[in-house]
Amino acid sequence: MIERYSRRFRLLIPLLVFAALPGPAQAADLDGAALGWAWGVPFAGILLSIALGPLLAPKIWHAHYGKIAAGWGVLALAPIAVVYGWDIALASLIHALLAEYLSFIVLLFALFTVSGGILVTGTIRATPLINTGMLAVGTACASLIGTTGAAMVLIRPLIRANAGRQHNVHVVVFFIILVANIGGALSPLGDPPLFVGFLRGVDFFWPVQHLWQQTLIVAGVLLVVFYLLDRWYARHDAPAKTSEAPIGFRGGINFLLIAGIIATILACAQWHPGIEFDVYGTKVALQNLVRDAMLVVLALLSLWWTADEHRAANGFTWEPIREVAKLFAGIFVAIIPVLAMLHAGKSGLFAPLLEAVTASDGTPREVPYFWFTGLLSAVLDNAPTYLVFFELAGGRPAELMGPLAGTLAAISMGSVYMGALTYVGNAPNFMVYAIATERGIKMPGFFGYALRAGLVLIPLFLLLTFLPIVPNLRLH
Repeated sequence: MIERYSRRFRLLIPLLVFAALPGPAQAADLDGAALGWAWGVPFAGILLSIALGPLLAPKIWHAHYGKIAAGWGVLALAPIAVVYGWDIALASLIHALLAEYLSFIVLLFALFTVSGGILVTGTIRATPLINTGMLAVGTACASLIGTTGAAMVLIRPLIRANAGRQHNVHVVVFFIILVANIGGALSPLGDPPLFVGFLRGVDFFWPVQHLWQQTLIVAGVLLVVFYLLDRWYARHDAPAKTSEAPIGFRGGINFLLIAGIIATILACAQWHPGIEFDVYGTKVALQNLVRDAMLVVLALLSLWWTADEHRAANGFTWEPIREVAKLFAGIFVAIIPVLAMLHAGKSGLFAPLLEAVTASDGTPREVPYFWFTGLLSAVLDNAPTYLVFFELAGGRPAELMGPLAGTLAAISMGSVYMGALTYVGNAPNFMVYAIATERGIKMPGFFGYALRAGLVLIPLFLLLTFLPIVPNLRLH
């Protein structure tokens, strides 16, 4: 079975050939200060395609979304090649794929594959209390096994439990908000932006030490709101026809593999051999290659050790991770000019953004950092957005964990919490959407979901901004 799946990963081998090629000293040679709004059109195009494609042309979209994403990526790279040369375009592409996309998708792939081998058997009849309890458990687990892992383990049992209900869309919407986003705020394993921070030197336990209070407030309020809403819907639903059966687990070996994923990430973070490979201008550290390789091995072991019938009973398919991989590959490529403009700082198109997050004395303003990081995370994907604002705040982890802890907390909360505002804000959002759609749930489109999520979350974020009980966010 391993051979069947390992063929796909042989495609990565040609990338190693670039290690021997001469290239630019930096992949960041793209001059963001010279770029205007037109350079952002491909990125806006791919976001609009994701938003409108499933609504206006669902059959075409589902059959060709990979080609559409690739097309926007080509439209982003072609002008770079024409204006700056093919070498800069190639360096930018390799940097986006190796320095930003590869570790991101490998971690998601590993968590998706391993958690997909855990079969929750049995069915319970959904009640407002049971639904709220399942959301609470998923939210608590998200920082331990990742938002991807927690979402993949629990979304199918939750859908089965609510299959007999007329109104069940709100259950999946709150699941995306809580389990696929908010719950991942307490560890680097929980959400991709915190993993990016961890790779940049932020202590593994920093998020739980500094964000537990805010996360408890946000998650607690959302669970109460969900319970009240679900209770109202339950009164208008016909009695559920779902039969009850005892809850159990199969594929328990995957819990050990999840522990292996955690151990691998922690071990490689402590290992600094000082060996780097220059892949056409992009520095790739040996420990990162070993970590990503080990994560792939753990995923393949899950495929080997987990009985096929467990995944079949789980309704496991590769389509959700395939969709995420293709769409986010397009996003990470199309965003190259946008990130270059952001990195240009005061010299670039986004200079007003830098001024908005910086006080007159040069110190960071935490509330603007929270809102700008969050709102951009909702449309730019939260992992690269976190990285941009992390660098905008100085990029020095020791300083950001110390005297600027409030700024790092604002960036972390904004990227994690507000990643729930759209389907593209965080990769697991798309996975849950795809699974729910496959199971016949009429999920809202891009704008419909954003409207629902915004109505619930924006007032809560405003409350979070002004509450004196929250120590890390201060208006100044």
